[in-house]
Amino acid sequence: MSGFTWQRAVIKIGSALIAPDGQQCSGRYILPIARFITSAREAGKEVILVSSGSVAAGRAKVPIQHPASISEKQAMAAIGQMYMMANWQRFFDFPCAQVLLTYDDLHDRTRYVNIKNTMRELLNHQALPVVNENDTVAVNELKVGDNDNLAAYTALVSGADTLIICSDIDGLYTADPRKDATAKLIPVVDEITPHIYSIAGGAGSSVGTGGMRTKIEAADKCTRSGIQTLIVNGRNGHVFDELQDGNIPGTLFKAQQSQKTARRLWLEHTLKTRGKIYVDPGAEKALVSKGASLLPSGITEVSGNFETGDAIEIVSQDKSLAKGLALYSAQELKKIKGEKSQRIRDILGYDNGEVVVHRDDLVLLK
Repeated sequence: MSGFTWQRAVIKIGSALIAPDGQQCSGRYILPIARFITSAREAGKEVILVSSGSVAAGRAKVPIQHPASISEKQAMAAIGQMYMMANWQRFFDFPCAQVLLTYDDLHDRTRYVNIKNTMRELLNHQALPVVNENDTVAVNELKVGDNDNLAAYTALVSGADTLIICSDIDGLYTADPRKDATAKLIPVVDEITPHIYSIAGGAGSSVGTGGMRTKIEAADKCTRSGIQTLIVNGRNGHVFDELQDGNIPGTLFKAQQSQKTARRLWLEHTLKTRGKIYVDPGAEKALVSKGASLLPSGITEVSGNFETGDAIEIVSQDKSLAKGLALYSAQELKKIKGEKSQRIRDILGYDNGEVVVHRDDLVLLK
């Protein structure tokens, strides 16, 4: 199937591809993936990796004769992270950046905004973010639990338009192809229904924690937010040649609406505003006519008691102009309003960036 286009993709790589023997990192399956990433970047596209494999990579270094305890698994992860990152870096002549996340990071408002800004800067500086769950500190109650759903959260926080899940199976089938010879590959899923969930089996890999169901959960999160999702077989190198040519050698889960529409609806209708920022005519013109971010120099007044990451209303000449996510709290904005961006650090002693509301986190109101 052809017609696959994208600009910013999150690619999820499972443990079975990183460490096929469950003991150490290998380049056996990831070389074609690395070539695909390099070619995509040369074509002006952006890639973020979500890579499993740290526990498997560290297992040989923490020999045990019994089922591993939580602390032993955390020790494996801490040691294995180094080997997993080194395994990726050896394939590229541009920097790889390690990003370790927990469930709390993704659900805490301030930390979510910080992750978003970090991802944006890493991509701006041509680095390849390599995301993994922070298994060295997270306990089960605070974990996302599987890297399929972690990849979905990563796609959401990074503003990706595509999630590619590399599995050890060609895609979603009508039944488990390892058990049912009549099972057929489903090339396109227009909508994720209870029936789609019902044909997703349990965990298939002895190394990883994710099965087909977690892949469907990840696809569900993404497609409802305007992010197309693919499940492909990461063990077949030709898959990445097909993707490079715009073909889909697996299962495509179609986005339910455009990403721009999904984000607009979320900002405009779902988020409750917690304050107002009043701007001058110059700032209004920059926002409306130029699609610019909001700078502190254009702010005249601040009302409400909002924190970093809260939704705020932007008001100009007594009319609601836009909604967006504030990168500074109300108390901080009262100190830097009307000032040039270069003065933020002098006034506050630190800065969260040069803009108050980034254009990616802003929607104009009709």
